[in-house]
Amino acid sequence: MRAVLNGEDGHLHWTEVPDPQIKEDEVLLEVEAAALNRADLLQRAGQYPPPPGWPDWFGLEAAGEIKAVGKKVEEEGKWHVGDKVCALLGSGGYAEYVAVPEGMLMPIPKGLSMIEAAALPEVYGAAYLFLFMEGGLKSGDTLLVTAGASGLASVIIPMAKCFGVRVLTTVMNDEQEQAIGHLKADYVVNTSREKLADVMKRELEAGTPVDITVDCLGGDTVGECLPYMNFDGRWIMIATLAGDPSTINLKSMYVRRTRVIGTNLRSRTPEQKKKLLGDMVDLIWPKVESGEIRPTIFKVYPITQAEEAQDLMQSGKSAGKIVLTVKGNE
Repeated sequence: MRAVLNGEDGHLHWTEVPDPQIKEDEVLLEVEAAALNRADLLQRAGQYPPPPGWPDWFGLEAAGEIKAVGKKVEEEGKWHVGDKVCALLGSGGYAEYVAVPEGMLMPIPKGLSMIEAAALPEVYGAAYLFLFMEGGLKSGDTLLVTAGASGLASVIIPMAKCFGVRVLTTVMNDEQEQAIGHLKADYVVNTSREKLADVMKRELEAGTPVDITVDCLGGDTVGECLPYMNFDGRWIMIATLAGDPSTINLKSMYVRRTRVIGTNLRSRTPEQKKKLLGDMVDLIWPKVESGEIRPTIFKVYPITQAEEAQDLMQSGKSAGKIVLTVKGNE
């Protein structure tokens, strides 16, 4: 089969690799579409290797058709050859086929295309983890999501709003602000015109402080903003695209009982991921099928243009998910 490899020349190549061999508790998924994630860029830079046992090539989420099932999967009878599914992966989605543990599979919500379904597992799983498991999200909360034009924010914002949460988000410029208008965030902080810390201070003084922050940027802004969180606020760090270090006033943290939580989805055990995905299907999939939440697809590329797709994500000019189509590019 073929997969996208990171070549020694610094470029991505759609090239021959060994066919995956499934274990008793796995299925063989023929990939029709795979979505991009920021972790792919880190992996390309050599900073985020796949977990043990997963392929060297990219891809944390994919959708397609089951072509074979392992012995235990067949005995359990939940998944069958011919089932259309989406899958959360440790890596390996940028390929014609991938071996997937049965616990990482989810049914495709009714009414979604393969391209839309490919954009669900990683980003929806991460959003569910950050909001509900780490953040303890509840109706009436105020949520801050940084990088509002990201694929993750395109999911988190509508997901939080459909559960009765007030949402603030940040963008870098007017173009991004216009691009995310359909997400209907309650307030968009355009950092080309105002500082996030000033907005958070104003919100605190107005009696509407931020309860939960999901932050992929980090940097100096964290320390500037923490003093303006609500009591018992949760600042959830998921990446540090704007810089690893930040100067924090520790007194402001214990006075307001603020918690800084570092987390990610990729490093969790298969058992943890299986439970998370099961809970997410029960709670979130009905809202996807009703149309209350839908993935925002920014652009679709053939798998042979994976490098161009990653370069677009790296540029910061996308507003939503970028998806690769695999079938038809053999």
